[in-house]
Amino acid sequence: MFAVIIPAKNEEKSILATLTTILRLPVSYIILVLNGCTDQTFQLACSIPDTRIHILYFSDPLGIDIPRAIGALYARHIGATGALFVDGDMSGDIYQNLLTLITSVESGVDIALTNCYPYIPHRYKLAKFVLKFRSQLNRELDLFKSLGLATPTHGPHAVSQRALQVLPAEAIAIPPLTLYWAKKSGLIIKVATSIPHESLRSPRKHRRHARLIAETIMGDCSMGLSLSRDEPPTRALGKHKLMGYHLERRFDLLNDWEQSLKSQDMFYEQHVILPGSSSSPD
Repeated sequence: MFAVIIPAKNEEKSILATLTTILRLPVSYIILVLNGCTDQTFQLACSIPDTRIHILYFSDPLGIDIPRAIGALYARHIGATGALFVDGDMSGDIYQNLLTLITSVESGVDIALTNCYPYIPHRYKLAKFVLKFRSQLNRELDLFKSLGLATPTHGPHAVSQRALQVLPAEAIAIPPLTLYWAKKSGLIIKVATSIPHESLRSPRKHRRHARLIAETIMGDCSMGLSLSRDEPPTRALGKHKLMGYHLERRFDLLNDWEQSLKSQDMFYEQHVILPGSSSSPD
């Protein structure tokens, strides 16, 4: 009863390639979290006649990483024994890597990560800053020797049913906090596979996006660092706050979703499109 969670926003160019890989996996559920889509992503997803596909459709953009948490809560709700996270734009030939992540969780690992830096290529200055923050957090958590620079922020990763139960939704919506909470909860964390970033085949984004993503990740790591030191969570770096895309994260909708899962109320019903149901979102 393993589940794959695929966040997607306007991924019409890659979603079919991504799903082609996912459909080969031995999983029971394929949870597509579509948010703020204005292209044909929804229609393309609905064109695949596979009863494992569950679509969670949000007309509003949820912001970065919130869709992962939305999908994780749903996976927990339907009784998944584990969850694999794969972004909708990861269209590379990564089937064996994904299978390894699932196998790792099924063998007892709670957080199975991907090393997206199996070798050291030339790195731009911005990338070096981001990796420095990732390194700091992993060292602070005493995980660097086993994880290196690996993090749930980057690359496909999988979590166990135990992790789905233990991790707060916010810890999945702010990926570096997954490591903090996993370590605090005594979960088993391991790098299960390696994929050079280029092999994910995620499309290149514009420079402004790269800068905002970098700032988001650094701010997320700063929160993890402060929590690991028993300090109030902060995104501050000196006088500068590392916000990036953080303010676009819809924690209000995540909270509404978490509450609605308990009662399966109207909010729940208007966002879930199950196999065989209507293929038109509200």
